[in-house]
Amino acid sequence: MPELVELHIRDTHIAEIVLNRPEAANAMSRALLDELNKTIEAVNMDKNVYCTVIHGAGGKAFCAGADLKERKNMTPEQVVEAVTYIGQTITNIENMQVPVIAAINGAAYGGGLELALACDIRIAALESKMGLTETSLAIIPGAGGTQRLPRLIGVGSAKQLIFTAKPIHAETALNIGLVQEITEGNALLKRALDLAGDIAGNGPLALIQAKAAINQGVQTDLIHGLQIEHDCYQQTIATSDRLEGLAAFQEKRKPVYEGK
Repeated sequence: MPELVELHIRDTHIAEIVLNRPEAANAMSRALLDELNKTIEAVNMDKNVYCTVIHGAGGKAFCAGADLKERKNMTPEQVVEAVTYIGQTITNIENMQVPVIAAINGAAYGGGLELALACDIRIAALESKMGLTETSLAIIPGAGGTQRLPRLIGVGSAKQLIFTAKPIHAETALNIGLVQEITEGNALLKRALDLAGDIAGNGPLALIQAKAAINQGVQTDLIHGLQIEHDCYQQTIATSDRLEGLAAFQEKRKPVYEGK
């Protein structure tokens, strides 16, 4: 039986996570979520990973969200439990120490878009469509969508997407700041991996602290945010990577960082 989540560790310090249920539009079944959480843990434990890329298998979907067929016979209590588990898994992605890129290679609806929102950077294929479509099913986004989307694109645009439940094309997503780049579908994964390579070429401990400073800082006021930045900056001072960066600059060569 094929794995529902594939993990490929590249020698460029990049982890590639593949949601592998193409026959079900990579929908998040309980089994897929179990494997995804194990994969997240494995990446978190691997100190040689400096950046992660997440995408869906097949050419049609990034992730269609919750597995509604699986949910069909659930009790209301089981539905709440299932949505909570999806939300916890998505938060686990958000809390990964290294930068995470979502390569949106097709449809990203409901929980699938909520998963992408938890990533640090989103790149979408030109033909992809995405949306929080829950209100059309008489529910609301329950895995972070009502909170992460307005923080990313603004309250008005988020309300329009959620209230209408209408998916948008990649170009519109780019225009409103939902994704950072769009590209041809056949070039998407290469572009995501190239971007991950650009990121992974920098100091890994600095990347961790930069992500922490941004994620924690946006949750508070400027004064407290500046203190968070200062605290995170201090974490980089006593590292051998910082000395390597200075030496490489002086010697006009590419630095070799070790995450120490």
